[in-house]
Amino acid sequence: MKVFGLGCAGRISHESILDMLTFGPEITKVTIADYNEAAAKEVVAWLDDDRVDAVKVDVTDTDATAKLMEGYDIVVDGTQISLNDLSAAAICKAGLPGINLNGMSNEWDLDDQFKSLGKTMVPGFGMTPGITNMMAMHMANMLDTVESVRCSHGAFRPIAFSASIAETTRVEYDPDLPSRVVFEDGEFKQVKPFARPMDIALPEPYGTLPEYIIPHPEPLTLSKTLADKGVRLVEARGTWPAKNMRLISAMHEWGILRNPVVNVNGTDVGVLDAIFAHCLGSEEGTTTDLYGYALHVEVIGTKDGKRERHVMTHTHPASDGSVEDWAGLRAYTRNVGIPMGIGALMMLRGQANGTGTVAPELAFDTQAVFDEMEKREMLVQHVVTEPDDVLETVNG
Repeated sequence: MKVFGLGCAGRISHESILDMLTFGPEITKVTIADYNEAAAKEVVAWLDDDRVDAVKVDVTDTDATAKLMEGYDIVVDGTQISLNDLSAAAICKAGLPGINLNGMSNEWDLDDQFKSLGKTMVPGFGMTPGITNMMAMHMANMLDTVESVRCSHGAFRPIAFSASIAETTRVEYDPDLPSRVVFEDGEFKQVKPFARPMDIALPEPYGTLPEYIIPHPEPLTLSKTLADKGVRLVEARGTWPAKNMRLISAMHEWGILRNPVVNVNGTDVGVLDAIFAHCLGSEEGTTTDLYGYALHVEVIGTKDGKRERHVMTHTHPASDGSVEDWAGLRAYTRNVGIPMGIGALMMLRGQANGTGTVAPELAFDTQAVFDEMEKREMLVQHVVTEPDDVLETVNG
């Protein structure tokens, strides 16, 4: 099996490739394809595996990118959000199955084309979206009806350890972003940054933190997938380290997130551009006190006429250096990257469902994904309680 790792010179997606090489003996070749050829070659050296090589690719040239993909069995797409429309188009043009991390672009527009090819495209299979979808679907399958789904996460990483992460930060808190929506009573409602705060109890060492609505795809896909169970509310929330959130909140209050242009010594500069340029080159922007990832997904519904509250969380090895491969930033990047590697291996093994653009919760068997996570020391917990103590959403 041959894997085309598009944009996989990044610190998250090269963890996807490492996972596939570690757990996929059927993998015979992996090509790290990136615009930054030097970074791609660094990843080849880091992986230190004879099955891996590197090639330069410019994803803005769809035809050339698709041509490079010829002869491969799957495309693992680690490109950033702003490039996913182009990368998905190239994957489709090459006639290959694909999987990416973000699921926040127009992959759905290619549904019919992927179907006509008999191929599967899974958009957004990292931690969130991705494993959150698996958790929500797993719990929903245990219920006769579903009232609400609340997907929450804590991503404990620096605000700008890479350009693509800095872009994600900017996109998610863009004041006018149309995709920051919740599904409520049959319609999608756009909300502003820091809307609907809710205290979410994440597993230790993260603890209970305020979380806010974010522009992730779970409300879009789960509202359709669970329509036959009567779902009325689907929300996605998230948080980053406290100092990140304080900075973003202050920039929101001061209008900086709109990126106003000011003139400094005769040069026009976007204020937000300047701040993120500083973050990308500073210790404060590229380090944080605690690294890792935590999920909390709640599903409320009924079983045999009785209301139940199901909650799933996940834990992973500590980032304190006690487990070498999970030390520091890798406790974050491995959490995000490994699920895409798991999904890609399952696709290569014929364990993906359907053709076309397939939502994560429909693409894979949930328990099979959890079993694969356990092999990687990523453990899922599940509790069922009475729903009476559930916090209500606070509109904001």
